Amino acid sequence: MTTPRRPQDLSEHSPDPGTETLDRRFLGQPGPLSTMASLELWERFSFYGMQGILAIYMYFAMTQGGLGIEQMVATGIVGAYGGAVYVFCIVGALVADRILGPERTLWASAFLIMVGHIALALVPGAPGLVIGLLCVAIGSGGVKSTSATIVGELYSPQDTRRDAGFSIYYMAVNVGGLLGPLLTGLLQSEWGFHWGFGAAAVGMAIGLVWYTIARRGLPASASRVPDPLPRSQYPLWIGTAAALVVVVAVLVLLGVINPGNLADLLVGVSVVAALVLFGILLRSRKVDADERSRVRAFIPMFIGTAAFFALFQQQFTVITVYSEQRMDRSVLGWEMPISWVQTFNPFFIIVLAPIFAILWTRLGRRQPVTPVKFAMGILAIGVSFVLFLPMVPAAQVPVLWVVLIMFVATCGELSISPVGLSLTTRLAPRAYPVLMMALYYLAVALGTSLSGALSTFYSEDTEWAYFGISGGATIVIGLVMLALSKPVLRAMRGVR
Repeated sequence: MTTPRRPQDLSEHSPDPGTETLDRRFLGQPGPLSTMASLELWERFSFYGMQGILAIYMYFAMTQGGLGIEQMVATGIVGAYGGAVYVFCIVGALVADRILGPERTLWASAFLIMVGHIALALVPGAPGLVIGLLCVAIGSGGVKSTSATIVGELYSPQDTRRDAGFSIYYMAVNVGGLLGPLLTGLLQSEWGFHWGFGAAAVGMAIGLVWYTIARRGLPASASRVPDPLPRSQYPLWIGTAAALVVVVAVLVLLGVINPGNLADLLVGVSVVAALVLFGILLRSRKVDADERSRVRAFIPMFIGTAAFFALFQQQFTVITVYSEQRMDRSVLGWEMPISWVQTFNPFFIIVLAPIFAILWTRLGRRQPVTPVKFAMGILAIGVSFVLFLPMVPAAQVPVLWVVLIMFVATCGELSISPVGLSLTTRLAPRAYPVLMMALYYLAVALGTSLSGALSTFYSEDTEWAYFGISGGATIVIGLVMLALSKPVLRAMRGVR
C-alpha cells in the first residue's frame, strides 16, 4: 500500500520524490517562481534604494539636506537597523507559522514596507526617520521570513533544480538591488534625499500591486498555517507583545537604549534570540531524531554566515564612508553619486548568478557539498577585505580597485546566500519551516549588527589594522569551516 504524502512535504507544484515530471514554465523552473522573483525585485529596489542613501542622510549636515548626526553614530544606526530587519524575521515567522500563514504574512509585510518608505519621503526630520525605519524593518522581517519559504515550497526535497532556482530568485533580488541605489542616488544628488525615499515608496507600491494580482497562482501550501495558535492563547501573545513595547519605550526614555549603542544591543538580541530558537527546535517533541541532527549541523553554518555578513554588510557602513572620503569618484569629469558604490555588488550578482546556477545544475550531485560552499564564501569575503590593504597609502583609491574588491566579495556571496536559503528549507523540521528560516536570518542579523558595531572602529588612521584584522580573522574562520565540512555533512543526514 502506498504511504500518503504529508501536506508539508510537497506543494501542488512540486513533483513526487525521485521523479522528473516537473513544472518548467519559468526558465526551466516552476511558474510561481516568477511571481516571487518579481515581488522581491521591487522590495529590494525600495530597500536598497533607501539604504543606499541612509547613512549619508543621517551624517550629512542639515545644510546639505541631512540630519547632522555624528558619522560613527550614523553608521552604527545603519548596522543596527539592518540587524533589526533580520531580528524581526522572528515576528514574521511566528505570525506566519501560527496565525496567518506565509502568504498572507508576506502581503501584509510588503504593505507595511510601502508605508515606511512613504514616511521617510514625506515626514521631515527625526520623526520620519524613526517611523520609516521601524515600519520598513518590521515589514522587511516579515517578507524575508516568508518569501524564501514559499519559494522552497515549489520544489521537492530531491529536486536538483533547487539551488539553481534560488540563484534565479537571488538574481531578481539583485536586479532590484542594482536599480534602487542607481535611481535614489541620482535623485538624492540632484534634488535631495526625500526624492530618493519617494522613489523607493513608488517601487514598493508597484511590486505590491503586481503581487496582489498574481498571488492566486501560488501553491496552496503557501496559505496553510503550519502550527495554528489556539484562540485561548491570543491574550497571552497580545499581552506579551504590549509588555515588550512598553519596556523598550521606557528604556529609550531613560536613555538606556540610545543611538550610540543600538548596534551593540542588536548583537546581544541576535545572540539571545538565536539561542532561544535553537533550544526550541532541539527540544521540541515535533522534531524527530534526523531533524534534530540537521538542526545541530546548522550551528557551524550559523556562525559562518554571521562571520560572512559582519564584513559583507559593511558596504552600507564603512564602504559608504570609504566611497565619500577615500574613493576617486570622478569619471570623465563627472562625479559619481556616493551611493553608486553599492551597485557594484548587485551588478556582479546579475552577471554571475546565471553562471553559478548553470554550474550547479551541470554538476548536479558532483557539485561541492553545502558546507564546502559556505567555506568558499567565507574565505572570499576575508580575501576581499585584505585587498583594501594595498590602497592604504594611496591619497585616493581608484574606482576599479573597489570594483575588484566587490567582485571577490560577490563570488563569496553567491557561495553563501542563495545556497544558505536553499539549505535552510531542506534542513528545516516539518513542523517549523518558517521558524527555521528565521533562524537563518538571525545569523544575518548578528552579522549585520556586528558590521555596524565594527564600523565605529574605522577611520583613515586605522585602515591597516581594521582591514587586516577583519579580513585575516574571517579567513581563519573559513579554513575552520572547511576542516569541519565532513562531520557537518554527516550530521545533515542525507541532505547535501
